[in-house]
Amino acid sequence: MAKEELIGRTFVELADTLVEGYDPLVFLHHLAERCVEVLGIAAAGLVLVDARGQLQALASSSERMRLIELLEVQRQDGPCLDCWRDGGAVAEDQLAGATGRWPHFAPAALAAGFASAYAVPMRLRDERLGALNLFANEASGMSGTDQAVAQAMADVATIGILHERFIARREEVTQQLQVAFDSRVVLEQAKGLIAEAAKVDMDQAFALLRGHARHHNLFLSEVARRVIDRELAPDALVIQPRSRPGRRR
Repeated sequence: MAKEELIGRTFVELADTLVEGYDPLVFLHHLAERCVEVLGIAAAGLVLVDARGQLQALASSSERMRLIELLEVQRQDGPCLDCWRDGGAVAEDQLAGATGRWPHFAPAALAAGFASAYAVPMRLRDERLGALNLFANEASGMSGTDQAVAQAMADVATIGILHERFIARREEVTQQLQVAFDSRVVLEQAKGLIAEAAKVDMDQAFALLRGHARHHNLFLSEVARRVIDRELAPDALVIQPRSRPGRRR
């Protein structure tokens, strides 16, 4: 599929996903994965602000990405933090030369195999939700054009979240997103249980959870809760072919 066609299809999918009853956690994971596919990068993830005004790592395209984003948030050091504080895009083509800029993030990202890092804001005028992180395995991993496409994808997601739920009131928006933050904690616990029981890695554990949710028309958070409550055994999880991500049939 040509890149232009893939970009167009992705924007249609993002818009289509934002329907009544959509699962925010699935939507954000889908956005991260589509960024990797469309932009040809190694990993993508989203950090969003919670009800307390603190950034939280909410969705990542891989476990490697999630761990680096957690470090960014915990150490308050990295491109997503700069993007959030300043409200503008951040680009670092050479992470090897950025240890002075990000003394905690840069060495960890380099050790994880990343060589360049970028972040674009998720904001609509003065309404800021967070930032979209984009990492590449090679230096200068994103062109200016690709960074513009990434910003457009972040803009569509931001507008969709604000419009779908609570257009006017920020406190209601953050309350809705808090549900996703809480679900993320349960999701990580469930992934850990599945990884241990099924002897798979965390990415495979997430795939099992999401496949089961799609196949049985359930929210991802509900499947994770059932695993935590021992209502659903790891060997009962199935992966089904992807249909239309993020919406309930």
